[in-house]
Amino acid sequence: MPKITKISVQQKRTDRYNIEVDGDYAFSIDEAVLMEFNLRKGSEITKAEVEEIQIRDGVRKGLNAAINYLSIRMRSEKEVLDYLKRKEVEQDAAEEILSRLRLMSYLNDEQFADAFVKTQIQTTDKGPSLIRRELKEKGINEEIASNAMEQFTEEEQIEKATKLYEKQLKKYKRDSAFLQKKKAEEQVMTKGYSTSIMKQAAFVAPPDEEQEMEALMHQAEKAHRRYQSYKPSEYKQKMKMALYRKGFDFSAIDQAIEKLQEE
Repeated sequence: MPKITKISVQQKRTDRYNIEVDGDYAFSIDEAVLMEFNLRKGSEITKAEVEEIQIRDGVRKGLNAAINYLSIRMRSEKEVLDYLKRKEVEQDAAEEILSRLRLMSYLNDEQFADAFVKTQIQTTDKGPSLIRRELKEKGINEEIASNAMEQFTEEEQIEKATKLYEKQLKKYKRDSAFLQKKKAEEQVMTKGYSTSIMKQAAFVAPPDEEQEMEALMHQAEKAHRRYQSYKPSEYKQKMKMALYRKGFDFSAIDQAIEKLQEE
């Protein structure tokens, strides 16, 4: 029967050992697996035992890789399972690894979901539906997700949505007040806030007339460059329609066109 003739520590990985059988290299294993099977120089070993040892070593390597993956940040069970698949860990081995990680308290979807939601609230402007969708993508079930989302109160949603809305108004300050409001509302909705929250966040003072005129003149000058070569009647019609589509009032548009023609 084949015998183990040498066990040596790897140079670059001191937690792994090379095993020689009958004078030839046979396989390498993790230190924990070496101890689990009590392998020693001179021990007899069958082909079936080698296969079993290699299976256990595969689990150990996958476990070590998963722990290293988890050391970077918290992960959901699905994220770890997907990672093990990318590492080409067999399904049965992956399930055992997940079970061990749970017992070692490395994996807990409830804790993960709670921490994930808290981080999103503190560091991003995302709304509830967007955060909930991301939880689903990470494999968090509906019940756990709902419990975690309870910490995102309506008051806090309104506060964050209002800040986002005001930020977007400033971003589009060269648009008409109508278009500013429309784009800001769309952005709040895109970020995952409900219609109800958006309406409360969008309650702002009437537009500044001076700022509105500045925005109108900015857009009018752009349109003028586009249509200045047209005949006067056609020029005026195209200018009016272009600026009306931008959300400006017809009476203000007439003033802007007259001002441009005077210049």
